[in-house]
Amino acid sequence: MKHMARIIRDILLTVSIMLLLGLVVVRLDGSQQEALSGQARVIDGDTLTLDGKRIRLVGIDAPELRQVCRREAGGWPCGSEARSHLASLIGKAVTTCAAGGSDRYGRLLAVCSSGGRDLNAAMVGAGYAIAFGDYDNEEDDAREKRLGIWSGSFDPPRTWRQTHGGMDETPHIPDNWLDTGVAQFEKWIKISLSRLWND
Repeated sequence: MKHMARIIRDILLTVSIMLLLGLVVVRLDGSQQEALSGQARVIDGDTLTLDGKRIRLVGIDAPELRQVCRREAGGWPCGSEARSHLASLIGKAVTTCAAGGSDRYGRLLAVCSSGGRDLNAAMVGAGYAIAFGDYDNEEDDAREKRLGIWSGSFDPPRTWRQTHGGMDETPHIPDNWLDTGVAQFEKWIKISLSRLWND
């Protein structure tokens, strides 16, 4: 009986792995992603317009433009500084975005890069945005180094929006949530393989 249970378990595990690999192949195909490229206009620390479309940097949440954070010296305009930081990351370089769905406000949810730099990761890594469904490692690093908003105290942007009448958002799950799940699985596989390889 134990032998039969092991066989069934192994078959189920094999089928699960094959399904997940199939999803990874579909994800890598990229046929569901929309690519945009050009000169971006920065709206705030996590939103820009590109090619006439409004884009929300997926997986991050930056302070709102009017948001004020606290440091020892008092309040500082963290929202406008987040916007300025994103604008400085982009400069006059071409911005490229890979959108994998949209949020409930019709904004494309995208990972964007400019000058070879992942803007989403750079904003969180510099402490001008928090992880909002992704980029936890970058947030941990910024928090440890006390960069940007982590140099003092602040209300999470979502809380600030709720108390100041802004749009309510939840951590990003694009319309094509399957792609997001596969991307998270890919990330987990890469981290696991890296740990195995280095151990």
